[in-house]
Amino acid sequence: MRGPNKKRGFSLVELIIVIVILGVIAAIAVPRISRGAKGADESAVRQDLGILRTAIEMYAAEHSGKYPGADGNESTLQNQLLKYSDKQGATSDTKTGNYIYGPYLRKQIPPLPVGPKAGYTAVKMVNTGPAVDETGDFGWIYNYAAGSIIANCDDATEAEPNATYDQW
Repeated sequence: MRGPNKKRGFSLVELIIVIVILGVIAAIAVPRISRGAKGADESAVRQDLGILRTAIEMYAAEHSGKYPGADGNESTLQNQLLKYSDKQGATSDTKTGNYIYGPYLRKQIPPLPVGPKAGYTAVKMVNTGPAVDETGDFGWIYNYAAGSIIANCDDATEAEPNATYDQW
């Protein structure tokens, strides 16, 4: 029973217990929150690669197995994926006459969402096995002979620590 002169409030022990509990909760929550952004980036890379690979395969299916950008020119690749095309691969801004195929992507090649090249939409055109290019300003590396495309990023992924984005 408290006397009439005793002040009400929290004791030092009660305050320390509350601070410790808040510290434990923060220690659990902060890593989970920071992992959420990394997981979203990984998901975006998978989605963008899926979109690009589907567009490339659809183009090849409608153009007798010929991959877009087969001349090794990035602007040809972009035109063939973003505009209407005829059976030979010539492009047009409008769907008229023989230009009945495509477009296979909307608006633009998606920007790379991860790594030091994040935000880059440029595509490095190669005709042998793709490899990460640390020096160029490329978001993607496309083998126009094989129709394969990879992310220009060899950072390890969180979901698969022994794999890198360029191996997807």
